[in-house]
Amino acid sequence: MAELSTKPYLIRALYEWCVDSGYTPQILVAVDAHTRVPPGFVKDGQIVLNISAGATRDLKLDNDWIQFSARFGGVSHEIAVPVGRVAAIFARENGQGLHFEPEDGSPEPSPSPGDAPAPVKGRPALKVVK
Repeated sequence: MAELSTKPYLIRALYEWCVDSGYTPQILVAVDAHTRVPPGFVKDGQIVLNISAGATRDLKLDNDWIQFSARFGGVSHEIAVPVGRVAAIFARENGQGLHFEPEDGSPEPSPSPGDAPAPVKGRPALKVVK
């Protein structure tokens, strides 16, 4: 059996501590090809994301992925961050939190229910409906 990483558990624990303390939880992410964030907000290969309940919708802190919807510049974006790419989780108000070494080799993204299936190649099949 593969050994479970403590990182996602520590991220969830620090998230809860921030919320319970009235702080704003934020994560620092080392962006790579597997990280889905708005590219216009990435600076020097990193992005800081506010993951508070007021800033996100449908936040999921899984063992492999952190996923949510958030608005950037008034435009809604679907965010997907491999847990291995999280470099830190901290409270915005006082900077307390944990820093991690970002890992390479992100897991394959899990399909979300809203994802459309891949288009089928070939000739389209249309039929007349009366």
